[in-house]
Amino acid sequence: MSLIGKEIEEFSTEAYQNGEFITVTSEDFKNQWSILCFYPADFTFVCPTELADLQEQYPELKSLGVEVYSCSTDSHFTHKAWHDHSDAINTIEYAMLGDTSHAISKLFEVLDEETGLAQRGTFIIDPDGVVQSVEINADGIGRDATILIDKIKAAQYVRKHPGEVCPAKWKEGEETLSTTIDLVGKI
Repeated sequence: MSLIGKEIEEFSTEAYQNGEFITVTSEDFKNQWSILCFYPADFTFVCPTELADLQEQYPELKSLGVEVYSCSTDSHFTHKAWHDHSDAINTIEYAMLGDTSHAISKLFEVLDEETGLAQRGTFIIDPDGVVQSVEINADGIGRDATILIDKIKAAQYVRKHPGEVCPAKWKEGEETLSTTIDLVGKI
């Protein structure tokens, strides 16, 4: 079952961010655009490359009014240790959520029950707390965070312009499509 168009369910967890332990709840995802990026585990191979790439895009995402969160089934203590000992991870400024109970991974349907680890899931959540985009990759396939910039811009555009949609490969400023009967069968 898809989570697209559904409001995120309530949760609360401990996280590590900028040298501090903080509490992050589902309420933090409201009144702003959010990206929630699940990954399997700290101290691994593909995960640090993805999280470092996400950090590289973080300033532009912030300029678009987007907050970023990463989440694995590790604890917030493990996130701090990884942050303190990895050159790739020690630059991360966004919150790193701990999910040792697996509750958040289950809510977002990315928990691999056999391994107890989260799959590589990326969720774009609108200011109402509603999921607008979901991407889930196999463990060996790393994600490209630059793609999130265009997805966010498209989601924000569609939200502000009811009745318009963004075609494939749409970039900000390009022509959109109207969802009127006049366009049916003409593309």
